[in-house]
Amino acid sequence: MPQISVVIITFNEEKNIERCLDSVKDIADDIVVVDSFSADKTEDICKAKGVRFVQHKFDGHIEQKNWAITQAKGPCVLSLDADEALSDELKQSILAIKNNWEKDGYYMNRLTNYCGQWIRHSGWYPDKKLRLWDSQKGKWAGINPHDKFEMFEGDKATGFLKGDILHYSYYSVEDHYKQVEKFSAISSDVLHVQNRNVSYPMIFLKAGFKFFRNYFLKLGFLDGKYGFIVCKISARETYLKYLKLYRLNQ
Repeated sequence: MPQISVVIITFNEEKNIERCLDSVKDIADDIVVVDSFSADKTEDICKAKGVRFVQHKFDGHIEQKNWAITQAKGPCVLSLDADEALSDELKQSILAIKNNWEKDGYYMNRLTNYCGQWIRHSGWYPDKKLRLWDSQKGKWAGINPHDKFEMFEGDKATGFLKGDILHYSYYSVEDHYKQVEKFSAISSDVLHVQNRNVSYPMIFLKAGFKFFRNYFLKLGFLDGKYGFIVCKISARETYLKYLKLYRLNQ
């Protein structure tokens, strides 16, 4: 039976971390929190829960998560963000594969709670994530801040688990707007370093298509008021990312 290490990165997550830790205590053999020097009660909560707590300078989401893997006691890692938790169905799925581990990694869906409402469309669900894997057979990649775990060539035997990662994303619309400003700046900087380019008209085309895809093709209108807001702000993030890239290139 494989031992599963749960690895969580944090920064000022006193609002979320207790829920996350409580959701994994029955499936984890090892829990380690890698913190970026939080100034709130994150450390106190983690230590009260009896989990390992390590502090490490944050150099980027991808870099931090790859370093965090090295702190796990074993190779089988379940990676979560502090604002995530496991549904009861997903916990049962993970317990089942602990007795029958057959794959290099396992995908699962992520369901996002936005201002108290579960978003089941809008390009946000099903949000398939590879979050449980043999850490010797892959690494975190992608473009900051949007990271993803990628298996190495030859180690791509993956399965799918029933149940959801429950993602408690934004408690207010204002929080979403603030995050978009931050994330769009990070993304544009990375694209600029990669020598990516965009024309001025293309900025509007990309943002417009993002809204059209999420609200109409991805059925965002079925999520009601918050579906419209999610699709609008997602399009704004695309607009800002490429506008900032355009300005950097100028």
